[in-house]
Amino acid sequence: MAAQPVVRNRIDRRRERTRSALLGAARKFLSEGRSAVSIQEITDAADVGFGSFYNHFTSKEELFDEAVRSVLQVYSEMRDAIVALYEDPAEVFAVSFRMTGRLQRQIPEGVRVLLNSGMSVLLRDDGLAPRARRDIIAAQEAGRFEAMDPDMAIMAAGGALMGLLQMLDARPDANADALTDEMAFHVLRMFGMNKRAAQKLSTNLLPPQPQL
Repeated sequence: MAAQPVVRNRIDRRRERTRSALLGAARKFLSEGRSAVSIQEITDAADVGFGSFYNHFTSKEELFDEAVRSVLQVYSEMRDAIVALYEDPAEVFAVSFRMTGRLQRQIPEGVRVLLNSGMSVLLRDDGLAPRARRDIIAAQEAGRFEAMDPDMAIMAAGGALMGLLQMLDARPDANADALTDEMAFHVLRMFGMNKRAAQKLSTNLLPPQPQL
């Protein structure tokens, strides 16, 4: 028997709008590096009642964590749809890296949320890190990358990526595509690919990225 579609009533829709407004305010504060704001400031920025906050979140920390997760979810859904076109795990890793660098120009506020979360974003069990870890292990098993502890590989590649995103944020006139591809080349070389193979994977034509 087919599942019946979920019907949202007026109260459900109002709750969704309130939750969305709170998350939007949290993302804005995080993108500005302002994590020390009060719940009152958050609800004021979201234009919702103070008491409404606790209908959705138990603490400011929970809200901020969910705000980071929501940014990672947008990235993950886009990334997963695109890399499904590829079979070579090394190319999947390269395409993911090159796409992520370009996100700084597409969703700068979202990227600043991740930057202001610091390296801890690489320790999360959602978003960037688990996907990169899976791709790196698969590329190692396929003989495309040299053996390296996966957790160390994540921190090395993630550190390079976070540094790239920080630089692009600080240099709005820089060529993000060229710099991202250059960094991808160096990361691939670090993982043991020869110069020719790394150059190919860091310059192949990327599929169109959806508008975010």
